[in-house]
Amino acid sequence: QVQLVESGGGLVPAGGSLILSCTASETIFASNPMGWYRQAPGKARELVARKRSGRDPDYKDSVMGRFTISRDNAKNMVYLEMTRLKPEDTAVYYCYARVGGIDYWGQGTQVTVGG
Repeated sequence: QVQLVESGGGLVPAGGSLILSCTASETIFASNPMGWYRQAPGKARELVARKRSGRDPDYKDSVMGRFTISRDNAKNMVYLEMTRLKPEDTAVYYCYARVGGIDYWGQGTQVTVGG
């Protein structure tokens, strides 16, 4: 059972930046996708960014050019650098990994962007 632990959320003003981090409890091979989803109140969970080896990262259109996903496979970590944050980016952000066909999720970290 893979455990994912996020950190780095918080309250920032519009236009600000945050870096989210996620640590996996065991080895996640580079070929396994890891990434970030988010869920705003009253809305469905949505993909923000996802990365796996051999493929370009996937980004939600509205964060393209503002968010950057990266991985440190040696440390079993994935990061999400968020810049030029907007109030509509406010959500709980969840770390995600797919291992052996099973999706694993972190507990979520709140990101709140002031208007």
